[in-house]
Amino acid sequence: MPFWMQRGSRARGIEVAELSWAGCSFPSDRLYDLDFDTWVSFVSQRTVVVGMTDFSQSRCGRLVHIGWKPVGRVVERGRPLAALESAKWVGPMRAPLTGEIVDSNERAFATDIALANRDPYGLGWFYRLQVASEAEGGELVDAQSAFTFYRARIDESGLHCFRCVDP
Repeated sequence: MPFWMQRGSRARGIEVAELSWAGCSFPSDRLYDLDFDTWVSFVSQRTVVVGMTDFSQSRCGRLVHIGWKPVGRVVERGRPLAALESAKWVGPMRAPLTGEIVDSNERAFATDIALANRDPYGLGWFYRLQVASEAEGGELVDAQSAFTFYRARIDESGLHCFRCVDP
């Protein structure tokens, strides 16, 4: 079993630590794709939940629209999973792994478009993917590596993470 799958499996059974810098948090029970500012959490050996990092939701700003890919669609790593739009940014949320979309959080976002801005690692998840291959995933890193990477980006940019509180 590849390292990234072992790491994700072990992380689910332990108490979650959270690394934090300038208001940006990085829970230890996630793996991170630093190229695409996304996180991955395993719900089974081949099924993952995907969301945007705290850094990403803060840099993007309050979401105002999401263009969703349909359940059943196969997406390749690096290809758009969703089109995100905020008052200050429009762009893709990219797939951290290749796989089939088996579920989306579209209904919850239809009720509250700012879910990812409020709770990026919980209620603000975007998709569940059935991972196509165990061979993929070498780009994913643990929370400590993500924290080190993002801390440098945060310091360079002067970004301070925030969470929306109003509905």
